[in-house]
Parts: sequence; C-alpha cells; structure tokens
Amino acid sequence: MARHGISRWFGALAMAAIIGALVAGCGGQESGPPTLTIYSGRSESLVGPIITQFSAVTGVKVSVKYAGTPQLSATLLEEGKNTPADIFFAQDPGGLGAVESMLAPLTPQVLERVPEWARDSQGRWVGLSGRARTIVYNSQKLSKKDLPDDIYDLTRPEWRGRVGWAPTNASFQTMVTAMRVLWGEDKTLQWLQGMQANSPKTYSGNGPAVVAVADGEVDVALVNHYYIYPLLAERGPSFPVRNYHPKAGGPGALVMVAGAGVLQTSKNQANAEKFLEFMLSPVAQQFFAAQTYEYPLVDGVKVHPDLTPLKDIKSPAIGLAQLADLKGTEALLRRANVIP
Repeated sequence: MARHGISRWFGALAMAAIIGALVAGCGGQESGPPTLTIYSGRSESLVGPIITQFSAVTGVKVSVKYAGTPQLSATLLEEGKNTPADIFFAQDPGGLGAVESMLAPLTPQVLERVPEWARDSQGRWVGLSGRARTIVYNSQKLSKKDLPDDIYDLTRPEWRGRVGWAPTNASFQTMVTAMRVLWGEDKTLQWLQGMQANSPKTYSGNGPAVVAVADGEVDVALVNHYYIYPLLAERGPSFPVRNYHPKAGGPGALVMVAGAGVLQTSKNQANAEKFLEFMLSPVAQQFFAAQTYEYPLVDGVKVHPDLTPLKDIKSPAIGLAQLADLKGTEALLRRANVIP
C-alpha cells in the first residue's frame, strides 16, 4: 500500500477527536519531576514520533536514551537503584525479563488493556505491540514452495552461503531463547553450529539483512516481519523481498511483543503509568499498525491490511515469561561462536 494510501487509512480514524479525548482523560500533567526518562531499546526511527506525540498530548516532558535492548538491560543492572530511568521500553520480553526484579507492579488499568498472553504473568511489564519472526526471501529467485517448513532445515547443505542473520539483535536472541524452550539446549546448539557451518552472512540488524536479500547478497534472512513494508511502500511492488512464515511453525514463526515496565526507583510513577496508558490507547496502537506495521494489542484497532493475520501464523505456544533468560541465550551463542 502506498504511503499516501496509508495516511488516508490512518486519518479515517479521526485523529483529532481521539487526541482530544486522550487529553481530557489524562486531566493534565501530574505533579512530580518535570521530565520522564525512558530507556528505549526500540530505535528512534520507529518509536520517536509516537513518544513525541505523547509529550505533546499530555504536556509531560520526555528524555529518551536509545540503545539496543541487551545493552540497556545491562546498563540498568549496573546502575541499580541509582538509575535515572523511569521506564524501560524493550524490543522483546528477554530484555524485560533480565531486569524484572527492578520493575514495579503495574495497575490493572494498564495490564487489562492487552490479552493475557501479551503481558507479564506477575504484572511487572506489558506488551505494547506484536511482532512476528519470519523468513524474508528474494522473490525474484525463490517462491514460497522453495522455502523450508522449519528453520531447522536452513542447516542443510543447499542453504550454504545463502542465509543472512543478525545474531546480536534482541529479537533474534529472543527467537533462540524460544528454541531453547521448545527444542532444548542440545538441539538449539546443534542448530547454531549447523548454521555456522553453512557460512551465514552476519548483519548488524534486521534492516541491513533485508536490504541484502533485495540486493541478491543472500537469498533469505531471519528477521522481524515489519521491515519489508516501508521499503515496499517506498519502492512499490517490484521491491523483490517478501515475508514467509514457516508452515511448521516453531521458533521461526514466533510471535512476541515489544513491551515496557516502570522502574521501582522511579520518582515519576504517575507519568510513567500515563505513558503506558497512552501507548495502549487507540491513537498509539493505530500508529503501530499503520506506521511501523506491527500488530496492535488492544481491541478495536485494525491490523494493517498487508499483514498476515495472527491467526494464520503458527506461533508456538510459549508464555512470554519463558523468553526471559537472555543470559542463558547469550552464553549458548558464545559457546557456538556466533557472538563474541
């Protein structure tokens, strides 16, 4: 769908009316520190606009520290009670799980806005948008029938030198954590070693891996589903990359969430909760659907029409709390010489 078409689709939701209702519902800025400090493991290009809109709507001043989710979780653990952060906005449940002891319980008003599967079972963080792992493929070279039913099969000799991955990326590491849950440590290690033996090409993130597929540098790559859509909108249907959700499901079809929690040490708890409420409002959820091509998590918000419906993705039945062992996954990736 072209960008101007997306804008019309998004505008049809009567943005002004929604924002007006939000302002009325927020009731003005709460007393307390003037600035809300957010540690964001999501990139500024993806979430910067909606964070700016939160500040404009509520009058809450915001300071954002952007970095990778693993780096920020490590920073939070190092800072401990001295952290200036009020909110940790993570790319995946693994990053939140790594610091869960530092997070404060959230109110039912926040937690109950999303389905049970999309929030922490202990109520310490909440999902803000849904993302699916996928195989992107070069549609000029391959069709879906050429692709494996399960990502384990990418270790076969015929895929040697044809696969791209981004093993330092937080979502990739969450997928490996799901492998450990589903397959166990031994089979996951075998997959990592088999992939290494097949000479995959390593990229700094999902975006460069998608571009590499388009350029013919690799035939397929393991990424999140939403990276192809801005490029399709910009370059049109001739852009030669498409998503494929493995038929057999498994970790390669994992549906996960980006989420956030409030630090126990925050002195700005009221505005921190206000931020989460805004991110789960119709205006923010429609932003995620229309502008970042993610899956909204609240009722009544339409999924982007170009996305595969969640019901058609064979995501494994894994509780998000099971994806929290980031340290164990990093240790296994090092054992397999996938990361330094």
